[in-house]
This record gives sequence, structure tokens and C-alpha cells, in this order.
Amino acid sequence: MGVKHGRDYGEILTDLTEAVGRISDGYLFFEMDPDEWQELPQESKLEVWEALAEDLFFALGNEPMIEVGSGVIIYDKDTHRINILVGEEDLASVVLI
Repeated sequence: MGVKHGRDYGEILTDLTEAVGRISDGYLFFEMDPDEWQELPQESKLEVWEALAEDLFFALGNEPMIEVGSGVIIYDKDTHRINILVGEEDLASVVLI
């Protein structure tokens, strides 16, 4: 189903892709080790992050909090945002409206 949004989906996906790509150990979500991740070309990494962002967008409609590596992706339906946190640090917020 996905999260409710008023912004263009393509813009949201671009922002969310960039945000999840900032999680330094996000590759753990894919059960990869650091060496495997480093061997991937940058273009492949971007494709992986975009696929993850798309999956997260739809999954967050049913599960409002999802762990990605040491990060947490949280859908806040009250503020219409997807927040990306690592520990206490707010890495990014993606506006949905």
C-alpha cells in the first residue's frame, strides 16, 4: 500500500534513496559483509539503494519502523515524514506532502 503522500513519488524516491544511502553500514540489511559491499561498483550501489528506498516506501505503510544496518527508518504519519536515524542522530527527513 505504501505511505500517504502528496508530493511526486519520483521526488520522494530520490530523497529517500539519498537518505538511506547515508547509513554507513546499510549493506548489513542485505546480509553483505564490508568487503562484498566495497567490491560493488558505485552504479550498482545506487541501484541497490534505490530498490531499498522503493521497498521501504511501501513497507512503511504496514510497518512504521524498519531497521537498516545501524539505522532506523520511521514513518511519522502525523508529520507526513519519513525520518532516518542512526542512534540519536537524525540523518535525514523525507517530506511526503
